[in-house]
Amino acid sequence: MLFNFLQFFSMLLLGVALVGNSAGVSANTVAGNPIGIADPATTNAKGEQIAVFAGGCFWGIEAVFERVKGVTDATSGYSGGTAKTANYKTVGAGKSSHAEAVKITFDSSKVSYRQLLEVFFKVAHDPTTLNRQGPDIGAQYRSAIFYADDEQKRIVQSYIVELTKSKTFARPIVTQVVALNAFYKAEDYHQNYLDNNPDQPYIVVHDLPKIENLRKQFPDLFVSR
Repeated sequence: MLFNFLQFFSMLLLGVALVGNSAGVSANTVAGNPIGIADPATTNAKGEQIAVFAGGCFWGIEAVFERVKGVTDATSGYSGGTAKTANYKTVGAGKSSHAEAVKITFDSSKVSYRQLLEVFFKVAHDPTTLNRQGPDIGAQYRSAIFYADDEQKRIVQSYIVELTKSKTFARPIVTQVVALNAFYKAEDYHQNYLDNNPDQPYIVVHDLPKIENLRKQFPDLFVSR
């Protein structure tokens, strides 16, 4: 979400039509920067599980999954790097190995991991753009799935093969599939960002359309807030 505001406002004036075409725990802080707290990469065979997805700015990813049936929590944060670099200034400057990511806690009796993947690939982001989503450029905005266990890995790999064979996307899927080593919660002001800032221009153009697409494409999974 690092972008030139003047350029963005001009794009906003020209591109209202973009709205219809979009692809889709409090933090511990020191001087405004979070101390990264790693969450265990564990899931249960039944009941509550976690999924960690990255696909551009975490504001929109979080907002989408907060509106999916069976999701009990969606938290913006960082994954792929170390605790030392798990802060917005470092990650946003491209000076870490992190991706902006979202940890999704869900009730597997109400929504499956496979269904979450469908939302992630078809609504939440564009899995065919390398190290970029919309105006956000850099490896910190890469498409990635951080699997919590071997079963999640199997499901992800199988689903990507399915999408590829069916030619769901015109271009190759570039989503990374890597093991989840740790997740670090982002600063408090990033949490529930869309709900707290619904009129922010970036949100209006890039993220609100994702919510509408979720409602249209997955009506049985959509829940309002």
